[in-house]
Amino acid sequence: MSKDEIKGKLKKDEGKIRVAAGKVTGNTGQIIKGEAEKVKGKIQEDVGKAKRKL
Repeated sequence: MSKDEIKGKLKKDEGKIRVAAGKVTGNTGQIIKGEAEKVKGKIQEDVGKAKRKL
């Protein structure tokens, strides 16, 4: 597992936490930021997987 994959997984988890916190508090800004973090994490994880396959 590459560093990019690990960082991506962590970023996805941070996004999930941010979304959950936003839902609890009713803060749509936090939900949107959390969803964006999840997407960034997924992209970074995919980049790491692609690098490993090369």
